[in-house]
Amino acid sequence: MHPILSLRHYRHEQIAHSHEHAQLVFGLSGCLDFEVAGQGCQVLSHSLAVVPRTAHHACASPASSQCLVLDVPADGWLQQRLGRHADASRRLLDRPGRLLLNPAQSQLVNWLAASPINDDVIAQQGAALLLASLSSSEPLPSHGLPLAVIDAHIERHCAHPLQVADLARLCGLSAARFHARFLAETGHTPMEHVRNRRLQLGRELLLSSNLAVGEIAARVGYASQSAFTAALARQLGSTPRQLRREWRDKSRD
Repeated sequence: MHPILSLRHYRHEQIAHSHEHAQLVFGLSGCLDFEVAGQGCQVLSHSLAVVPRTAHHACASPASSQCLVLDVPADGWLQQRLGRHADASRRLLDRPGRLLLNPAQSQLVNWLAASPINDDVIAQQGAALLLASLSSSEPLPSHGLPLAVIDAHIERHCAHPLQVADLARLCGLSAARFHARFLAETGHTPMEHVRNRRLQLGRELLLSSNLAVGEIAARVGYASQSAFTAALARQLGSTPRQLRREWRDKSRD
């Protein structure tokens, strides 16, 4: 019999199997590549994968990851522990795929991960709390954020300062909720994503135009040419001049 809650480290070796009990895999750190019932997803912090009973699933983590795993006991346990939440929990456990946690649920997962979950009382009550929370406030599906709309907004306004609140308003969310969901879906904070998009746009302008580097820096939101050059070198390992020279050399081949 598996312990109801356990901390597990995943590495690059792929695990592929199925089992007779349902399972929830909560991301704590790193990124776990997961596939359940033919659906691919990534389990990061603030998210979980639902594995229905008997569903074939596979996972691996090239850079390693840590997860809190809830192995759901037999059906009688759900009814005994969850009462009126049992039916909603069964519906939740029947749908394979990835879900996002709200901040309170993430806090509960992190608290349990730091607790002595080998204590049966803590494990049993903690698992029941998690399932009751998930079934009483439906977690959000992972495809919720309009990433294409967010990227288009960044592109239109990248010459000006951008804040998390600006992007959150596009999605009708508070800045804190948007930050948590964005991190769970992409593995990056919103401002990391903004910085990456600025540099991608800057690189495109370097290779597709004859604009001066200082002009390109201003167009993608950098206060100076030197700041843009330093950021580009950190991200891509090349200065603007090197990028243009490499592009010209490739074009001649």
